[in-house]
Amino acid sequence: MKLPRSEAEAYRLLLLTIGYFALIVAASWVNRWLGLAVFIVLTLGVLWRSFGRRDEPPPTRHVEHRSTEGERRILVIANETVQGGALREAIAQKSAGHRAHVLVVTPALNSPLRHWASDEDGARANAELRQAASLRALERLGVEARGEIGDADPLQALDDACRSFGPDEIVISTHPEGRSHWLETNVVERARARFDVPITHVVVDLAAETEQVRDPD
Repeated sequence: MKLPRSEAEAYRLLLLTIGYFALIVAASWVNRWLGLAVFIVLTLGVLWRSFGRRDEPPPTRHVEHRSTEGERRILVIANETVQGGALREAIAQKSAGHRAHVLVVTPALNSPLRHWASDEDGARANAELRQAASLRALERLGVEARGEIGDADPLQALDDACRSFGPDEIVISTHPEGRSHWLETNVVERARARFDVPITHVVVDLAAETEQVRDPD
C-alpha cells in the first residue's frame, strides 16, 4: 500500500479509515451477520483498490516539449546517485553540441515514520546538499544546470517536472541492481511506459567510484 504523499492525502486516509470501522460497527449493532457481511464487502473493496489495479498499465502521458530550435532540454532525476561521476559524464555527453538546458530533480526521500509525522525537513536538507554538490561538479564540466527538490515518489517528481520543464529526454540515475529501491519497484520501466520521451537509465556505483579514487592504479 502506497503511503500518502501529502497532509491532505493523509487526512483523507484517516477519514476513510474512520468511516470503514464506523460502518462495520453500525452494521454490527443492527445484526452481527450484517456486520460480518459489511466487513467482508468493505475489506474486499479495499484489497481490490490497493492491489487489483496494479496490473493495469498507466496511461501514456504526452510531454509537451518546450525547447526551441537548437535547444535540448534534459530532465535528470537522481537521489543519492546525483553525485556520481558516471551520471555527470552522461549529462555532459548528452549536452555536447547542443544549447542544453538541464534540470536535475532530487526527490526528498524520507523514512515512513518521519513521513507520517510530517517531518521532512531533514530529508529535504540532505537532498539539497547532494544536489548542490552535483550542480557545482556539472558547472566545472561546462554544463549549465539548475536543480529542484521533487516529490518523494520519483514518478510523481518526474510528472511534476515534465509539466513545468517540458523535456526532450529524461535521464534516470539509480544504484546498481540489488542496491536500488527504484529498480526493485520498476521505476525505470514504469517511467518508460508513462512518458512519451526517450529515457536513459544510468547506473551509478558510488562504492566502485570511491574505490577508484582511493586506488592510484
